[in-house]
Amino acid sequence: MASVLPIDMVSDVVCPWCFIGKRRLEKAIALRLDIAVEVRFRPYFLNPWVPREGMSRKEYLTTKFGSPERYRAIAERVARAAAAEGLTYNLDNIKRQPNTLDCHRLILWAGESAARMKQRLMELYFAEGGDLTDRDVLVAAAAECDLDAEWVRQRLAGQDDVERVTREAESAKEAGIDGVPCFVFGGRVAVQGAQAPEHLAQAIAHAADGQAQQRAAG
Repeated sequence: MASVLPIDMVSDVVCPWCFIGKRRLEKAIALRLDIAVEVRFRPYFLNPWVPREGMSRKEYLTTKFGSPERYRAIAERVARAAAAEGLTYNLDNIKRQPNTLDCHRLILWAGESAARMKQRLMELYFAEGGDLTDRDVLVAAAAECDLDAEWVRQRLAGQDDVERVTREAESAKEAGIDGVPCFVFGGRVAVQGAQAPEHLAQAIAHAADGQAQQRAAG
């Protein structure tokens, strides 16, 4: 019986190329339906300096890029790439830049619905301009993904898994991941960036071959 190939996607929900990269990974998996995979979402803090309560988008863009206008040229290219994947990046809808610690906690708690939870959070942020620092927004998103709203609200109010998520995000940087998305196939083949589905599909096949050879060697 063929074993399942683990795919670790290291990413952040406010990273536009991660938004695009997740969709491209899904297309890559569809290109290699002969290979059984399990996608595991690993946390990464693109902007660890953003406070827990978040900050205004204007202040964030000014701090990081010099001005909102300076970022616009970059963002328009990203928006076109998102649109080509059937995704929506409404640059002008985003009013608040969140700290994403609580988002990563939600993805962790979602378990088997992690992909759905991650997708919903990214759609809220990029397409709908949702404020991911607003606990009501997070609870509603969790409920949409079939998590119990009151259970989520109570856990968000506490410190459950704060240390775990923070440690995982820091360990990714310590492992040399300095940009996301980063995909690690079978713990052996790493691909950085939102590469084309065909390229990611090749990496899936390569890692699966390596896993099979290792298993055959005993």
